[in-house]
Amino acid sequence: MNPSSSIIDSPRTRKAKAAPASGAVGLPSVAVARLASLDGEGRPWVTLAGDASGCPRLARHTCTIAPDDIGREAVLSFENGDPSKPIILGLLQSSDAKQAESLQVSADGEELTLSAKRQITLQCGKASITLTRAGKVLIRGAYVSTRSSGVNRIKGGSVQIN
Repeated sequence: MNPSSSIIDSPRTRKAKAAPASGAVGLPSVAVARLASLDGEGRPWVTLAGDASGCPRLARHTCTIAPDDIGREAVLSFENGDPSKPIILGLLQSSDAKQAESLQVSADGEELTLSAKRQITLQCGKASITLTRAGKVLIRGAYVSTRSSGVNRIKGGSVQIN
């Protein structure tokens, strides 16, 4: 017997050839499910459409999933065709889905632009910088320091100190 033919026609390859393309238990190649919840570790649980038990199943995922995504439809595949091992391939988009207004990062790494309709807040511990739609810039912190190697200007319609 030719050594290469024994590799090609081994019991392992015969078994792989015999398995249906859609999975061992006849599941479709992809399925749609509803993202039911995220557990304490941020792992997603999905409810399969048409599942008589209605019990959510823990799923692995290939995309970022946030708490705001709960209730959205997810596209699933199943590891080795096993319905108890769903893998989320992505989340379905709809025309009324909330889209991020704008997040732009320049390719040269010199500019970052964040845009929001109402407000942007950067926060770390007790310190925060908030930008509002009305044009206000609010700087809060337990200790606020400004330093300048040149002129440190304060301009405004009126300036109040203390």
